[in-house]
Amino acid sequence: MRIGPWALVTLALTGGILSAPAWAHHSFAAEFDRKKPVTLYGVLTKLEWSNPHTRMYLDVTDPSGRITSWELELASPNSLMRAGWTRHSAQPGEKLTVKGFLAKDGSTLANASTIISADGKRILNEQSSADAPPAN
Repeated sequence: MRIGPWALVTLALTGGILSAPAWAHHSFAAEFDRKKPVTLYGVLTKLEWSNPHTRMYLDVTDPSGRITSWELELASPNSLMRAGWTRHSAQPGEKLTVKGFLAKDGSTLANASTIISADGKRILNEQSSADAPPAN
């Protein structure tokens, strides 16, 4: 059986598209600084339940009243489910405390290691990567 050039092009493009999420994957140490722990208090605005990492967005109000939107990286959906977490464990509008580690680039991105609800219940105690430091 002979494979034509269009079949090869189609196969290459399909493989590239399907593997795109893997290109974005990284280790904890590549993006976050273990020497820069952070605790954020804010309101959950969005949860993206997707691979390779779940992302949540938190609006944090500083002492002057200014709101800053933070992006928080969590583990993969599969890892979160093994830890007992679902896409419904936290809902937009909820007040949360998130402990984690700041991004090396100084942006409003952090790796979330612990999430605590407004009533003090620890709803997540999981890192997004095996090489992340122990949860605080």
